[in-house]
Amino acid sequence: MSEVKVAILGASGYTGAELVRMLASHPRFRMAALTADRKAGQEMASVFPQFAALDLPKLVSIDQVDFAGIDAVFCALPHGTTQDVIAALPGHVKIVDLSADFRLYDLDAYDTWYGHPHKAPDLQKQAVYGLTELKRDAIAKARLVANPGCYPTSVQLPLVPLLKAGLIEADDIIIDSKSGTSGAGRAAKEGILYCEVTEGMHAYGIASHRHSPEIEQELGGAVGKPVSVSFTPHLIPMSRGMLSTINVRLAQGAKAADLRDCWAKTYAGEAFVKVLPAGVAPQTRHVRGANFCFMNAFDDRLAGRAIICSVIDNLVKGASGQAIQNMNLLFDLPETMGIDQQPLFP
Repeated sequence: MSEVKVAILGASGYTGAELVRMLASHPRFRMAALTADRKAGQEMASVFPQFAALDLPKLVSIDQVDFAGIDAVFCALPHGTTQDVIAALPGHVKIVDLSADFRLYDLDAYDTWYGHPHKAPDLQKQAVYGLTELKRDAIAKARLVANPGCYPTSVQLPLVPLLKAGLIEADDIIIDSKSGTSGAGRAAKEGILYCEVTEGMHAYGIASHRHSPEIEQELGGAVGKPVSVSFTPHLIPMSRGMLSTINVRLAQGAKAADLRDCWAKTYAGEAFVKVLPAGVAPQTRHVRGANFCFMNAFDDRLAGRAIICSVIDNLVKGASGQAIQNMNLLFDLPETMGIDQQPLFP
């Protein structure tokens, strides 16, 4: 079997490090280039000492990479910085972009939510949204995959099948999501210093978080009409993990058991999406370090309503693990290749 030569752009961030960790055991993908402009010239092990045992390329700037010899690119750069970079890549290179730069189909919406016009509108038309379990066929045919955000992944996996089946009402969805601090990235920021986040939690991006239009875009696509949701993210004092608690109004006569049955049919045979037994609440600690989404549904004490809980590791299924899952599809490889690690517990 021939190897696939891979470049990771932005390897010095948390999602870049997760890509390195998981690709180190991938039997077909070989890391041929790692970039980190501000840390160019350094060894990866000096930036992330946990990789001391790996033989990895030295970190370089993007302009030092010879992309003629690269087959695939994972772009783990900050939002707003990837469009020019990806537009300049040779046509033979397959790309999974972990930023938000190609997730929104509507360029006006991108301008509104990200504060500047899209720099590669023609390329945006080619991008395929990469929620693997629900977009598999389109992803397999793509060159550029827009990897979903972490919050949208935790929300869409449970909600999209239910909306398509007509089991919940599209006009009454309330999403309360909580994320570990790694979701804010590795850059030094006062708001994520230890003393700022430990021993407490807080909401942020209230009524204005940039994942809202991504969530609404995909939920709207599931029902064929615009959908608006109430979405509030929270920062919790742990390194990684994400819990979304979603309050929904049920269709007439539906119960939580019907939601679980719908998921069981939708995700039958899926490696990474698991519906828990009735009454079992998903916990972030049970998916730590793995590419799983665990979910369950509960009847609310309020008649006609249900409470949905889903958990993912925000750095894995919410970012790097799903990115590798998508890249496997682009090269017609088994989706689980290199990312079938079991969760870390305790």
